[in-house]
Amino acid sequence: MEGIRLNKYIADRGYCSRREADRLIDAGQVTINGRIGTLGDRVQDGDAVVVEGKVLGGKEKRVYIALNKPAGIVCTADPREPMNVVDYLSFPERIFPVGRLDKDREGRLLMTSDGERVNRLLRAAGGHEKEYEVEVDRPVTAEFMKTMAGGVPILDTVTLPCRIRRTGDRSFNIILIQGLNRQIRRMCEYCGYRVRKLRRVRIMNIKIGNLKPGQWRELTDDELNTLMNALDKTEVNHGNHYAQKNP
Repeated sequence: MEGIRLNKYIADRGYCSRREADRLIDAGQVTINGRIGTLGDRVQDGDAVVVEGKVLGGKEKRVYIALNKPAGIVCTADPREPMNVVDYLSFPERIFPVGRLDKDREGRLLMTSDGERVNRLLRAAGGHEKEYEVEVDRPVTAEFMKTMAGGVPILDTVTLPCRIRRTGDRSFNIILIQGLNRQIRRMCEYCGYRVRKLRRVRIMNIKIGNLKPGQWRELTDDELNTLMNALDKTEVNHGNHYAQKNP
């Protein structure tokens, strides 16, 4: 049987992520041609799909914005979280956060209606650069810089080598290609330092620029082209990997 899996059909139309679509389907909030859909259903050409009372049509234009997330806002679309970033932003279209930024951290966050594909890009092997400005509780030494750059043992692994430069007596700029949980804070703690301020200023080629906390902007054409090219390469590699595992 051909067609598109129901959860993918919903996600492709920018309504929500596949995971959220699964939840809606399981809750009986999705119908196909008037009957309640199930998780295993596939959508054929001409089928009428209704989600939470809204009829889904053709693929919608994707939305990609850069947000300077304020501290205190949680990177989730879960409505049970009162400080979730989706409700905070109140964007007129359904968009979702990509990646993770701790609740107490300020910085650049990508939000999009194309969350599943972009999340796959950020999880892809090889990693993509994430740049941070950091302030710590005591003077930054040459030994500290060397240890941080070379790799630090945290979370039962050793962090990959990274680029780091001193920007002040107690501040530095660091570029990672990993996204371990509270990675910079844990790296600093291993070296005997405590983070006082931490702000993500860039992911790949997408920078905060002059955005104040809570402000957002649409991606520029150059930023979007770079992102789309990276997505295309990721999906080609994903397809090749799948073919090798399933000859």
